[in-house]
Amino acid sequence: MSIGTSGRIVIEVEPELKRELYANLARDGITLKEWFLQEARSYLATTNQLSLGLQDDVVEEARRTRVIEND
Repeated sequence: MSIGTSGRIVIEVEPELKRELYANLARDGITLKEWFLQEARSYLATTNQLSLGLQDDVVEEARRTRVIEND
């Protein structure tokens, strides 16, 4: 997948997932863009933090690695 220079992000998801996501976001009074930016910032904030080398950090990194490898 190429990464362009515009500010657009395009993904393809299953229609049912899309319907459910939009329904829940509407219920919560938030747009998809607002939700995505909130989640993206949260993700970046946690992945940019330095690890203290604690056991929980090791477990979390192993979990994250398994999720990525299974995708």
